[in-house]
Amino acid sequence: MNFVLKESILAGIIGGVVAAILAFSVNQFLVPFPQSILDNSLGNGISGFVSGLLSGFIGVYLVLRKVAKHP
Repeated sequence: MNFVLKESILAGIIGGVVAAILAFSVNQFLVPFPQSILDNSLGNGISGFVSGLLSGFIGVYLVLRKVAKHP
């Protein structure tokens, strides 16, 4: 398999796992239980933003680190 494709798939899997863990953590510990549909939507938006931001950063960081080591 192509090196870039392999590393991209690996980074995507790692990013997905990190996103799932972070979204669960934000919803469980930081966002209060929703009282309305709007509160639920805001909570999901906040957890999605935080998990997407951090998992994207970690995924790109891992790919760049691997590419820098690859000859």
